[in-house]
Amino acid sequence: TAIIIEKQISVRGLAGVENVTDIKSNFNRHLHYTLVKDRNVATKRDYYFALANTVRDHLVGRWIRTQQHYYEKDPKRVYYLSLEFYMGRTLQNTMVNLALENACDEATYQLGLDMEELQDIEEDAGLGNGGLGRLAACFLDSMASLGLAAYGYGIRYEFGIFNQKIVDGWQVEEADDWLRYGNPWEKARPEYMRPVHYYGRVEHTPGGVKWVDTQVVLALPYDTPVPGYRNNVVNTMRLWSAKAPCDFNLKDFNVGGYIQAVLDRNLAENISRVLYPNDNFFEGKELRLKQEYFVVAATLQDIIRRFKSSKFGSTEFVRMDLSTLPDKVAIQLNDTHPALAIPELMRILMDLEELPWEKAWDIVVRTCAYTNHTVLPEALERWPIDLFQNLLPRHLDIVYEINRRHLERVAQQFPGDEGRLRRMSLIEEGDHKKINMAHLCIVGSHAVNGVARIHSEIIKDTVFKDFYEMDPEKFQNKTNGITPRRWLVMSNPGLAEVIAERIGDDYIRDLDQLKNLLEFVDDDSLIRDVAKVKQENKMKFSAYLEEHYKVKINPESMFDVQVKRIHEYKRQLLNCLHIITFYNRIKKQPNKAWTPRTIMIGGKAAPGYHTAKMIIKLITAIGDIVNHDAVVGDRLKVIFLENYKVTLAEKIIPASDLSEQISTAGTEASGTGNMKFMLNGALTIGTMDGANVEMAEEAGEENLFIFGMRVDDVKAMDQTGYDAKSYYDRIPELKQAMDQISGGFFSPGQPDLFKDIVNMLMNHDRFKVFADYEEYIKCQDKVSALYKDPKEWTKMVIRNIGSSGKFSSDRTIAQYAREIWGMEPSLEKIPAPDDPRD
Repeated sequence: TAIIIEKQISVRGLAGVENVTDIKSNFNRHLHYTLVKDRNVATKRDYYFALANTVRDHLVGRWIRTQQHYYEKDPKRVYYLSLEFYMGRTLQNTMVNLALENACDEATYQLGLDMEELQDIEEDAGLGNGGLGRLAACFLDSMASLGLAAYGYGIRYEFGIFNQKIVDGWQVEEADDWLRYGNPWEKARPEYMRPVHYYGRVEHTPGGVKWVDTQVVLALPYDTPVPGYRNNVVNTMRLWSAKAPCDFNLKDFNVGGYIQAVLDRNLAENISRVLYPNDNFFEGKELRLKQEYFVVAATLQDIIRRFKSSKFGSTEFVRMDLSTLPDKVAIQLNDTHPALAIPELMRILMDLEELPWEKAWDIVVRTCAYTNHTVLPEALERWPIDLFQNLLPRHLDIVYEINRRHLERVAQQFPGDEGRLRRMSLIEEGDHKKINMAHLCIVGSHAVNGVARIHSEIIKDTVFKDFYEMDPEKFQNKTNGITPRRWLVMSNPGLAEVIAERIGDDYIRDLDQLKNLLEFVDDDSLIRDVAKVKQENKMKFSAYLEEHYKVKINPESMFDVQVKRIHEYKRQLLNCLHIITFYNRIKKQPNKAWTPRTIMIGGKAAPGYHTAKMIIKLITAIGDIVNHDAVVGDRLKVIFLENYKVTLAEKIIPASDLSEQISTAGTEASGTGNMKFMLNGALTIGTMDGANVEMAEEAGEENLFIFGMRVDDVKAMDQTGYDAKSYYDRIPELKQAMDQISGGFFSPGQPDLFKDIVNMLMNHDRFKVFADYEEYIKCQDKVSALYKDPKEWTKMVIRNIGSSGKFSSDRTIAQYAREIWGMEPSLEKIPAPDDPRD
């Protein structure tokens, strides 16, 4: 018991008497001063804000000290530019990283409050769509935990990803008004407000090029602290909000139009109003291009201001020579969304700092690096030239000149290769000329990376082959990772403690140490403890489901989970076909000893993506039939998880037995949910796609349920042609399932409800669902068989957990730092605010 209590303390932080007393008195002080005079009864929300502000107090000293430390030491800084930061909730993560969890638990308990109830009041910061935005959030945690002088820069959307309601089985979107009650974690910094220019025209004068007659929008920064794990480092995420200038629309004296002019301020401020809700899909709207330039223009002004004003041992020293920028600044572009950083930095260096092209271009390329997140053609950003020219005329000139010099170099290296010139141009010719933003990023960066080994190979072999042949040294791989603080210590404390009892708690900083668990794979006490934690997590989630979905579920059943954005390439439809097949088998042999399953699918569909919305309706329709069939009973339940988001992921992932990672090989760049499930003791059924390949390599392919075509098989089938009908004709269970969908078995009121899905699957399925059906079903049979042997199942779980160390975002960020940014990560603590300074 003593050892267990000691480990609990190490993982959750010390609950010292002074600590608890301190927190209680600060809590009461905040409660007193946040309550309005005419209210003497505090609400749950008042208690939440009091606790949040109490925890925030522990951040500010460290935050100020960290920034002071950077100012004095003048390290190289990295700027992570992203249109999305999918942060989720902040309170518990801050308590974990500051080792305050036990003290706060004890303090709230003594005050007669329930910590979990208070945590549930916090809104998710849902400023992202999925993987790309959540990756940015994990990276911020790792950059702080590795002591890097790092800044996340993005947009403070007033409305994040929509809330999903399911009404009659259909997705309905509602606005995510996450700031309605205020955000205790952010601090507005009006003193750093920056102007951003749009429209106007370009003037060539003897004194240089001028961009004139522009419309101005102000960018107001809001700072959120990003604490490292118990190292006293607190970095900054700075999100920009759009404000109209005071004279907006008034300087053009429109007689009697004063009221209208003030109302029109909304037009400028709409820039930061709402997150575009598309995952892996490009929508070429002017407002989106405005957002992309907004974050880039405001951020680059901030970067250059900070570069110029950083002192190095002397108060007089101000850096004016921008030629050393790449020694002090790294800019990482999270996909092509912030690609305008390249022409914008060129504009600043040439038009404002008066550097010659060659010098400016050298600085830009050495400063910028680009991460590619997808090879799906519909996701690649291609901006129409007329839209671009109207909004950013100076930047278009610069892009044209970048392209002219780039194509000159291509022609030198590959004389007479017209096809290559056309393929490699930044400008795509055609009815409507477009700027290929990925090409701009590759040409304007010194490093280009994919996000899993297989993805990085695919971009070199296919989409960017020409660029790889010209500059092979630019191309790198950086396999994605997840932060073990949020995705293990915080969301699965039971498992974190069981692990710490065996190998100590240093693995939280250095996840590779999980390999030390492998010595215990046959240890009966570990097998028992891991199974027990999983069962407790399942019980807890079962209670949550019964409360929120009014469905009674069997906690002994296998929890089979697919949670991610709804997309054809992720093949939720393949999962559906397995559900129907399993249902049909139970109906055919109701007395057989089937392995019971609760199959859960969750995720949002982009509001304009018709097929994805139909997929949700199909899942809910299948559930309506299956869940009310008395013959099936509790051997199969199908649940669509409404409004999947970071906070729901933190509940479901620790309770999952089987993780579904079943995209067509070559389409999921990496995936990161796959890693979260692996770390939390679920087994994976998946294709050899994205990071699944490396997961299988780390754990041994025999410890994952791998099935289906490999990338080469898909490529071969693209050559010969995919014939869905041949599978339908040859496989009776597939034919039965499809006939049920198309015949109205799952939609008795409207037999042709799913005709679009059936037509797509039979006639134009880009993702070849039927081609992997047979192997998928057989693989699922193997899963069911192993689940019947709990001890062997749990041993496989332990082998997976012990092999998941590679998938820490700490490893990913250490590689970015050393191999792209030219920075050295550090695990050393900086002095706490109350420690004496050096």
